[in-house]
Amino acid sequence: MILVAGLIIIGVFTGIVAGIFGIGGGVLFTPILFFVFNSTGIEQPVAWTIGTSLFCTFTAALSSSIQQGKQKNSYLREGVWVGLFGAIGVYFGKLISTSKYYTEELFVAIFACLLLVVSYMFYKRGQSKKRKATNEKPVGVKKSIVTGLGGGFVAAIAGVGGGVVIVPALNLGYKIDISKAVSVSSLAILIISLSGWVQFAIDSNIVAGATKYTVGFVDFGTGLPLIVGAFAGGFLGVKSAEKLPQEKRQIMFSILTVIVSALMIYSII
Repeated sequence: MILVAGLIIIGVFTGIVAGIFGIGGGVLFTPILFFVFNSTGIEQPVAWTIGTSLFCTFTAALSSSIQQGKQKNSYLREGVWVGLFGAIGVYFGKLISTSKYYTEELFVAIFACLLLVVSYMFYKRGQSKKRKATNEKPVGVKKSIVTGLGGGFVAAIAGVGGGVVIVPALNLGYKIDISKAVSVSSLAILIISLSGWVQFAIDSNIVAGATKYTVGFVDFGTGLPLIVGAFAGGFLGVKSAEKLPQEKRQIMFSILTVIVSALMIYSII
């Protein structure tokens, strides 16, 4: 019960932060879950972290996609194509993240670098809103393959939804309007994260998790309390974001990424 209560409280904080900065939950779920699994001393904490984080990210992506649909900013066909190719990318990424060669040190190094990329993307997104759309063309098969495979692969080795690859690839690489890139990414992340946690859940591992409510490498007993707290905190975060200028949020997020990266590195020293 103490663990559950603690995870709910942490989840509330995660939701608040995600709401303020407008970022996907995976960027925050992953380090939190890594701290939990690594501190319990279970085997293969990285695989548990990624599988459970993708489950948490799926629930957050579901809410985001519904909201995009209500705002009539949904690109169903393009989002599905990117997501399906992303599911393939997840398969190849999972082969690496569940292998004995994917150590905790390597995982932390990759995720720390990923945080810096997310921080940069957040800054560019803030600037992109000030510019007019650059490209309204559909996201074709070639673009779907590149962005989907890349997003799914990163999702499976870092425990995030893949938006860190999909959004900048579409917006900065293919010059797709930022609002469309985010919408396509939201639906793609829904498919990628669903495929991701299911693939980690059907893994035939026999390693015990942090709780007894586990399937494969997905620990529902740890993930569900985080999700409950995150949904509650998300509303507070969105309200708080309305009172903070974009420039201040960019600075605050940069500081947050540095702190999280430092804590993750410290946890494996």
